[in-house]
Amino acid sequence: MTSRSKSSCTRFILFLVFFALGAGSCAYRFQQIGKPHGLEITSIAIPMVKSPSSTLGFETEFTRNIREEFIDYSGLPVVSKEGADGVLEIRITRIGSNPFTYTADERNVQGRTVQYETTSRRWLWVKMDARLVDRASGRILWEQKGMEDKAYYQVTTDPLQTRYYRRLAVGQVARNLAKKIYAQTMERF
Repeated sequence: MTSRSKSSCTRFILFLVFFALGAGSCAYRFQQIGKPHGLEITSIAIPMVKSPSSTLGFETEFTRNIREEFIDYSGLPVVSKEGADGVLEIRITRIGSNPFTYTADERNVQGRTVQYETTSRRWLWVKMDARLVDRASGRILWEQKGMEDKAYYQVTTDPLQTRYYRRLAVGQVARNLAKKIYAQTMERF
């Protein structure tokens, strides 16, 4: 073994020793990926999201995205409420849409120039409460009120096209909130 390789080997060993000492002395602990830290949950139920929306399919979009997030990343079986250790209860508390950008149009009406503002994009925003409940005891394991997200969508003269863009915005908000809920459930503890 050359002196150069001995030196590299010594540095590597010193690095490992210092890393082990540093990781062992701080409060941070590595957690197994995909398992809720500090909880003994082996399965989870995700019932249909509750919502005050009158838009059909709104709850389905959110429920599907949240379930997919847990199925794809958690390693926990998503099961029926009766067979689950934890139940993730989600309620959308507010849904709204506000103008985001305008298009100005000037027209001559009876000799006067009149400016009309037309909304060209709107914000879609959603606010929700979520909590994880121990099914056996009914104890709330964590609760987060007022989670929110928003996305904008384009408004056109064609109502079907506008509806399509709004649906895409709903999907984006649902995916973003699903990621937040997953992070709260799996990484908070």
